[in-house]
Amino acid sequence: MVAFWLSNTYRLLVCLRQYSGDENSVEMNTPEQRKHVLRNFDLSQHCLILSDLAVQLYHQLIKVAEGKLQEMIVPGMLENDTIWSVSIVTAKPAGYRKKTGSLSGENTTFTLNSIIHQLGLFHNILSKYGLHPEIIKQVYRQIYYIITAVTLNNLLLRKDVCSFSNGVQIRNNVSHLIEWLRGKNLHQSGALEILEPLIQATQLLQLNKTTDEDAEAICSMCTALSKTQIVKILTLYTPVNEFEERVTIAFIKNIQDRLAGRSPSRRLLMELKHVFAVNFPIIPSPVNLDKIKIPEILKLDFLNRI
Repeated sequence: MVAFWLSNTYRLLVCLRQYSGDENSVEMNTPEQRKHVLRNFDLSQHCLILSDLAVQLYHQLIKVAEGKLQEMIVPGMLENDTIWSVSIVTAKPAGYRKKTGSLSGENTTFTLNSIIHQLGLFHNILSKYGLHPEIIKQVYRQIYYIITAVTLNNLLLRKDVCSFSNGVQIRNNVSHLIEWLRGKNLHQSGALEILEPLIQATQLLQLNKTTDEDAEAICSMCTALSKTQIVKILTLYTPVNEFEERVTIAFIKNIQDRLAGRSPSRRLLMELKHVFAVNFPIIPSPVNLDKIKIPEILKLDFLNRI
């Protein structure tokens, strides 16, 4: 319902601006459409009201999407080790917990498939109601920010998911999210850039963490992570088998020294409530008003075409 009203509000906003008589708007129209531009009414205030309403509806749409995804993200991105029928067999460290959710009264384990399925449902609804593709791209940039923020924040707070095997698992999940974006032609929405901190965190989990060369590689690669985040992941890193080594205090100190010149951001967690500013493109309708047939059900027979 929110998608339906957002699409309608946006369409009405575009029409008002297209025929408002504003000089910039007039240039959008064809010679036939310019005949219908209003000359005796000022629609600027109406446009502002509709624009504000559209922004409110967009924020409400994001809130609904976040509510649907919230319980899926942590188990789907961090905890479930069966991805697209590919099982990653690992010995989970002590304290590992697998989260389940309740759906229709049944215990349900959320997986990456759950997230992908929900992304597809969102896309079908937004497309069904004709929301402009540029706005859909902005919706998915925000959704991918939510996925990234929730996943990375939990990674930074939980020792039980900071391991080499989990790094492989999460990176695999991210690759499927990217593949889904490309399949829907949404890869130019800015969502790929949003995923970068999470991608670098998974690479950090997979890199060697012993020598000076390893430290240099980590510092060169982790440009989207703050110094605090890098050190936190290294501190939480937990080997899950005898072939892996713990990260030494000396190595962490080496990293801190190398990052001393980096911006002194103390940011650890991503801001979960951050919402990007939405931009509603004013793309004029190609429809000529002369060609519009007014449905009889509207009972507007008293109006005469000019």
